[in-house]
Amino acid sequence: MSRASHDGEPLLDVRDLRTYFFMRRGVVQAVNGVSFQVWPGETLGLVGESGSGKTMTCLSILRLLPRGAQIVDGQILFQGRDLVRQSERAMEHLRGKQIGMVLQNSMAALDPVFTIGTQVGEPLVIHNGLSWKRALRRVVELLRMVKVVAPELRVGQYPHEFSGGMRQRVSSAAAIGCQPALLIADEPTTALDVTTQRQYLDLLKELQQATGMAIIFVTHDISLVGNMCDQIAVFYGGMVVEYGPRQQVLTRPSHPYTEALLQSIPQLGDYREQLPSIPGDPPDLGQFPQGCPFHPRCSEALEMCSQGEPPPAFAVQEGRRVRCWLREHEHDQTVTGSPRPH
Repeated sequence: MSRASHDGEPLLDVRDLRTYFFMRRGVVQAVNGVSFQVWPGETLGLVGESGSGKTMTCLSILRLLPRGAQIVDGQILFQGRDLVRQSERAMEHLRGKQIGMVLQNSMAALDPVFTIGTQVGEPLVIHNGLSWKRALRRVVELLRMVKVVAPELRVGQYPHEFSGGMRQRVSSAAAIGCQPALLIADEPTTALDVTTQRQYLDLLKELQQATGMAIIFVTHDISLVGNMCDQIAVFYGGMVVEYGPRQQVLTRPSHPYTEALLQSIPQLGDYREQLPSIPGDPPDLGQFPQGCPFHPRCSEALEMCSQGEPPPAFAVQEGRRVRCWLREHEHDQTVTGSPRPH
């Protein structure tokens, strides 16, 4: 789905978001100037290594930050409202009803002492005002929608009686029960085997087609976004270093980090004894390096990459941005916020 095909305003517009941890050892810049958009019915993939800022960005959107973390700058425009300026009471009404979230650890997301019916039904009672009797009937429908076998029986069972894949389906049922406009799926396939992983991704796509919701799909595995996402945002060092349509990012990567991630994916028929890997470690966000955060690991780094501030986001094509000095000559304009639709 191209940007030019969209009418009106995006569902979610994140502009120059900055979320920092204030700790005894100093300030950790967990999210450092992140910008992207999500349109109704669209899937945006957030890709990057662990600690790159993906999950903290999602928690910032929901205003569910851990102790010591604070949004220090930026806007999170959801349906035209800036969530950064909303009261906690307003956010309580929004979470679960208009924005749902699926966590990567389904066992931690589900309370072991309550039945599945109680946990999936609670948002329906709180947000939609259903009686428990009607809510449980709706839970059966939701479990059937996410392809849980014998939902009439399973609704009275507990999380430990479900497999990992089934628990993830239950978490999805709870997240979509109130028909949110946006679903955030934070690495939901991490603990699943390859077969169950594919089944779950197919399920997410089916749910999206049935409900029309937008999805933010978070993963550290760039190979998963090819069939899942419309747009891709590649995270590194708390920043979006590359952003654009899926096909362009995956077939013609503009940032050396994106290219390195793609080269590390095993291919059928490739009989090399060892896959390429990215040398070194991700940056310590508490002691942020000068210049581009990727320069110590980059084989194409220039002298200017290790000096001054990180490179700005260069608009190299319509709807595509790259934070890399190598692309400075290609840009039409420097973008400080999100690109606007034409």
